Amino acid sequence: MNFLKKASLLALITFFSFGCSEDDAASNAEGKAKVSIKLMDAPGDYDHVYIDIVDVMVKVNDAGDGEEGWQSLNAINAGVYDLLTLTGGVNVLLVDDFEVLSGTLNQIRLVLGDDNTVVIDGETFPLKTPSAQQSGLKIKINQTLLPNMAYTFLLDFDVDKSIVVAGNSGNINLKPVIRASAEASTGTISGSVLPMGMQTEITASKGTDTITTYTNGEGKFLLVGLNPGNYKITLAPDPKSDLLPTILNDIKVTAESNTDLGIITIN
Repeated sequence: MNFLKKASLLALITFFSFGCSEDDAASNAEGKAKVSIKLMDAPGDYDHVYIDIVDVMVKVNDAGDGEEGWQSLNAINAGVYDLLTLTGGVNVLLVDDFEVLSGTLNQIRLVLGDDNTVVIDGETFPLKTPSAQQSGLKIKINQTLLPNMAYTFLLDFDVDKSIVVAGNSGNINLKPVIRASAEASTGTISGSVLPMGMQTEITASKGTDTITTYTNGEGKFLLVGLNPGNYKITLAPDPKSDLLPTILNDIKVTAESNTDLGIITIN
């Protein structure tokens, strides 16, 4: 929860952009989004299909097909995976809440190592993946990323369509067919507090989840990283003000949207 509180306060400072340098202001104007990536598989008629994942990369706000603009997401669970175990709702989390610029996520790239094999009737064969090893498996996404939102991308690896026996050579090639789907997993709450000139603590709580931020000099606030659901919002003014806290119940948050509470007057 401490991390969420710090992230929320940082987002507030970024969102309202006060006291920034020119470079910071340009960055803040674009905003940031968080990206998570999971891998799963559609079943195939093999004993095992092992894929060696080295890295996951993205291209954001760049529709070009060149090698410029790729950004590593520092995959937290790189390694060799048997795709045939990632079925029936089972998946592996490759990237968790990596922060990128908002805008358009154009492509995702899976970079593979050398240890890719397929097991057929108990016999292991190497999977030939020359293009994948050199530049990675590119999946076109073209998904809009809104500032302060978190997105999860599910990469569904179709094994039956991805493994091809190459004519008389006997080589078994990996030509991946991957379906990508995306969902925004969080929303935000914003508003402003009167009277201005005092710092007010804003807390959103739902069950055991609690996220806190503060108003800025203009009385505005932004709570980010909120999972969908109904929240209790507590506005606690500076104790020196002698004003009592205000509580708002059943404030609904939906994914990929902002709930604007408007102007709230604390009496």
